[in-house]
Formats: sequence, structure tokens, C-alpha cells
Amino acid sequence: MTNEILLIDDEKDIRFAVSTILKEKNFIVREADTVEKALFEINKKMPDLVLLDVLLDEKNRDGIDVLKYIKKIDPYVPVIMISGHANIKIAVDSIKLGAFEFLEKPFNKDRLINFVLRGVEISLLKKENIQIKKNTFISNELIGSSTIVNKLRNLIDKFANSDSRIFINGPAGSGKELISRLIHEKSLRKINSFKVINGALLDPDTFEFELFGSETDDKIITGILEKSNNSTLLLDNVSDIPLQTQAKILRVLTDQKFHRTKGVDEISVNIRLISSTSKNLEEEVKNGNFREDLFHRINVIPVTTPFLKDIKEDIPLLIDYFNNKISEINGVKNININKKNNAFYDYDWPGNVRELRNLIERVVILASGKEEEIDKIISESLKISTVKQYNTDDNFQFPLKEAREKFEKNYLQIQLNRHNGNISKTADFIGMERSALHRKLKSLGIN
Repeated sequence: MTNEILLIDDEKDIRFAVSTILKEKNFIVREADTVEKALFEINKKMPDLVLLDVLLDEKNRDGIDVLKYIKKIDPYVPVIMISGHANIKIAVDSIKLGAFEFLEKPFNKDRLINFVLRGVEISLLKKENIQIKKNTFISNELIGSSTIVNKLRNLIDKFANSDSRIFINGPAGSGKELISRLIHEKSLRKINSFKVINGALLDPDTFEFELFGSETDDKIITGILEKSNNSTLLLDNVSDIPLQTQAKILRVLTDQKFHRTKGVDEISVNIRLISSTSKNLEEEVKNGNFREDLFHRINVIPVTTPFLKDIKEDIPLLIDYFNNKISEINGVKNININKKNNAFYDYDWPGNVRELRNLIERVVILASGKEEEIDKIISESLKISTVKQYNTDDNFQFPLKEAREKFEKNYLQIQLNRHNGNISKTADFIGMERSALHRKLKSLGIN
């Protein structure tokens, strides 16, 4: 799809020169030389980007007035202000009003193209994000009134506007990415899009390419670090990042600079880093799987997300929230879910809030609205989950001794995961001496 640019300038020579440059890059260029014509073109069809001269033909209206008008109609359209009579105040005022960049005449051709390409890219990303959010349910609220959730909410408000690095630890499905997004949305960096890279999903052989990008004679590919400049980057599952890459990330955090793969020039970045994992990172350091110096660099402000089983008083609020959001997205009426159903509170929720959200979505999509049908879906879903959790190996096909051993191994692995690998907490929970648990784990071959 070819991008469309509206060029607004009262100087014919400037319009010709800029238009020629942009058409060489395959942009469609529309032109206007007065405020009146500019407003006409904007109302006819909003372009993908606007190049706007500050001083136009009218005494009472100028480019700043056009900028305000554009931002009122569509705040996501990037506007690059241009002027041959600029001063610092005009530039600052333009940026405050939402201008993407400010160019002084005469401007460098490469600089112009760079600004336009970046502006169009950011505009498209923002529009794509808006469309995705319209069609996909992404939770963007911290729901709950429990003491734990209220403390978490207060913490987010307290450090959102700092640039300190944050380390979020908690079980899978407990909202680590949600917390990261909330921190970003409450920060001054929210004007730029939030970025995520998942250490568990990337091939170790291509991880550095994804982080740093690459550079050849004829092509530059930007990595996630470069795309996160002046924004917030979440390193999700940071514990799974390869050791050799950890050293390079440490250098970036120290210098705020890096080289693209096969690149020569240093790239400077200003990134608010948030890291997260479900593993016990201190244990990973002891086991040699994670660099201790990097751990101390990312662990400036530690945050812990709770197990759902520890905030069961928030389940009714979560049910209502998911019910409303999922019903709205799917264009159906709210399902009348009995929030006092004992199944919600007897269950241990190994998948945490994410598992509850998936269950409510299943109910909203599958249930016809009858109470018996809703309760059946809930009870069967939780029953199936429980059976899968403790019976993944179909123990009934083995002799008693072997089946018991398999059950114990599965059970202890689940309990260790629930307690983030903490032996003392696991031993207390299952009612064993710490030394006895160590011996049992060793005998079962559990590391």
C-alpha cells in the first residue's frame, strides 16, 4: 500500500522540490498552498503524514492553527513542521501541540526522508495497535480490592514516572505483562509504543539479531532495542536469554549504546527497561544460568505478582470484568455467572488470572445463558484442569510403586513451580522437613 502525504507550503519552489523527493520514494503527494486549501484537503481525506509550513498566507491563521485542527480530528497522524523563519519557541510550541518533528529550511534531503519514513512507520504501528485492541481483548486494568492488589497498584503509581529499572517476578498468568504496560501508560514515555520481547520464544541463534538488528551495505534492519528508544521495553522471560547475549545486554545497560549486527556505527538509546520471569532468578544465578552482574542491574525495583489462590477475594471482581469485556468484544449479552459458585474458590488456579480469564471466555462463547449449563461448563473445566494437572502420565497403566513415584514427582514439580523453586517454602507447604525434601527430590531425579 502506497502512503499518502499532504504537503502544505505557500512557496511553489519548496513544494516542487519536496514533492519530487517524495515521489522518488514512491509516496503519493497532495499539495496545498493556503490554509483554506489545506483544510479542504484534510476534510476530503486525512493523509498518512503531513508536511506543514509554519507561516502561510493568512494574517489570522497559520500552520499552528492547521496543526491544532489536524490533531483535533486525528491525533495519530504525524505532522512534520517546516519553516525558514523558525525560532526555538515556535519549535517547542509545535512539539507540545503534537508535531512529530520540526525541520528548518533549507533542510537536508536525507534528513527529510528519514523523518518522513519514521513518521509513517510510527503512524501505521499506532493505527494497527488501535485496530488490534478493537478486535482483541487485552486487559489494561489492574482489577481487585484485596490488600495485595492495592499495594501493587500503589507501587505502580509511585514509580511509574521514574526511569528506574523494574524486575517483576511471579507465576505464569499472574499479570506481569499487564503490570509492565500499566507502568508504561502512566509514564512520560507513553507517547511512544510499549515494546515486548520474549526470551522464551526466540531461537538462541537469532536472539541478538532480534535485539540489535543488522546492517549490510544496502539494508538496515532495526532491532527491538532501537525500536524501543525513548519508550519502555519489557524483557519477558529474561531468565531464558542465552548467557552470551546477557553480557551484551549488560553492556547496553551500562553504556546506553550498541552496534547492530555487522554494523559499524554506535546506536545510542534511551530505554526504560522492565524485566520479568516466573523463575527464581537468584537460584538461576547460583546455578550459573544467569549473570549475577546483570541480575543486579535489572533488579533495581523488585515487584512480585501474586498467585490467584492468594487473592481469591478478588475473583468476583475479575469475573465481572472479564464477563463485560469479552461479551462486548464478541457482541453478545453478558452471561449471568454465579460468582458464589464454590468451584471458583475450591480450585487452586495453577494458571492464575489468565486461567480464570480463559474460563470466563469459554463460558461467554459456549453457554446459552442457562444457569445449569454455565455451572456445568465451569465445573467440568476446573475438574478437567485438575485431572490434567495431577494425572498427565495416565498413572493407572503402571504398577502401584511406579505410579506412586510418578505421582510424587509430578506433585513435587508442581509445588516447586508454585513456590518459585524455593525449597523451604515448598517443604513447609507439603509438611516435610527441608532435608527430607532434598533427599526425596534427589531420589526422584528432580533438580
